[in-house]
Amino acid sequence: MSILSRPGDHGSALSQRTVSTDSALPDPDRPAEHSITTESPVIGVRCDGSSRAAMWVECPALDFVSMTSLHITGDPSADELLSTDSFALLAGMLLDQQFPMERAFAGPAKVRERFGSLDPAAIAAAEPDSFADLCATPPAVHRYGRSMAARLQALATIVVEQYGGDTARIWNEAADGPDLVKRINELPGFGAQKAKIFTALLAKQCGVAPDGWQKAVGDYSKAGYRSVADVVDEESLQKVRAFKKEQKAKAKAG
Repeated sequence: MSILSRPGDHGSALSQRTVSTDSALPDPDRPAEHSITTESPVIGVRCDGSSRAAMWVECPALDFVSMTSLHITGDPSADELLSTDSFALLAGMLLDQQFPMERAFAGPAKVRERFGSLDPAAIAAAEPDSFADLCATPPAVHRYGRSMAARLQALATIVVEQYGGDTARIWNEAADGPDLVKRINELPGFGAQKAKIFTALLAKQCGVAPDGWQKAVGDYSKAGYRSVADVVDEESLQKVRAFKKEQKAKAKAG
């Protein structure tokens, strides 16, 4: 089973130009503070509200097929976007660093509202300064709005050049769990830890569980509350936050 995606056919609100990068960017493996979520339904995607569904349902009006409804941002429309658009989910994970989790994963919805599209080709081709302004305008897409705008464009460029604009090919075409972690780790802004967490999120909540994923992600595969992969409601979010604080305290003491 796999999550499927078809690249969109969206226009760009900005002029096109070569994508630039920014070397002064946040550490992709530095965890962010997490905050509260609320549950919301996903329009057009049939699911049972858990990490499993009885069958795959493809919705012609959407470009994403999901086994579940994600509950991360506390904003129903932003959560719907994460649950139905593969690039939105990947971009949300990219933004989840040195920034509250629910605001990071709401970032793709802000980009779509302001830019008019989440089509990777349109984002990759956008004029860099204009796109950076768009991401940095309050309320900003991220604490480091301009730097993360460059990373979003770099990510979109990889999706276009290596995966034909179809984000879900990253996981659909992975040979196994270790290969999936490797593919994600090679993306701009994804360090080793972030690659493991995103793989765990795909496996635990989206039904993308290639052979060997548990070993590839280590402790993130275990039952418990270690990362966004384990967040399904407010209670689990608070447990993830408590775990992260405990780990930080141990690191300082150690």
